[in-house]
Amino acid sequence: MISEQFLHEIAEYVDERVAEVVLNGSYEITEFETKAVTDNTLAMRYVIPASEVSLVTKIELKSVQNEVITSNDVNVPISSDTLMLQTITVKEVTG
Repeated sequence: MISEQFLHEIAEYVDERVAEVVLNGSYEITEFETKAVTDNTLAMRYVIPASEVSLVTKIELKSVQNEVITSNDVNVPISSDTLMLQTITVKEVTG
């Protein structure tokens, strides 16, 4: 069994690595409303401006070195400025 402290430390490492959100391969968000680790979960809140993005089809989290950390295909229409909450939970998987 992995200790909760170690899972928390891994979540903090992920927090340090995530530098930006990239939408649809081109729109970059580097300012977060909040970006914090609680227990073993990294939570990021950021605003998608409707004037810049009308439909989100891909959400990528990237490092300072522009490496893709995560990539998710989505279908999120943006009709007004939208506050997004994205989480990464670190957990032990057995089996």
